[in-house]
Amino acid sequence: MGSIGDCYDNALCESFFASLECELLDRTTFRTKHDARMDVFSFIENWYNPHRLHSSIGYLSPIQYEMKFSQFSQHKPLSVY
Repeated sequence: MGSIGDCYDNALCESFFASLECELLDRTTFRTKHDARMDVFSFIENWYNPHRLHSSIGYLSPIQYEMKFSQFSQHKPLSVY
């Protein structure tokens, strides 16, 4: 969170809703509210969260990042004190 009047306050939410609007809402006509809810849920859980590239993790998807991290941790044991 930024300070009052900071332009970064809502940047994350605005980025998400811009993606949702461009990738799903502008391309789809929903027959019912239930269909809209299910498609939005599917968009978030099946594409946005697991497959979208994230700049904060080197432009990898979360799935790619997890695989890379798990391969790294298998080869390098953690020391315990």
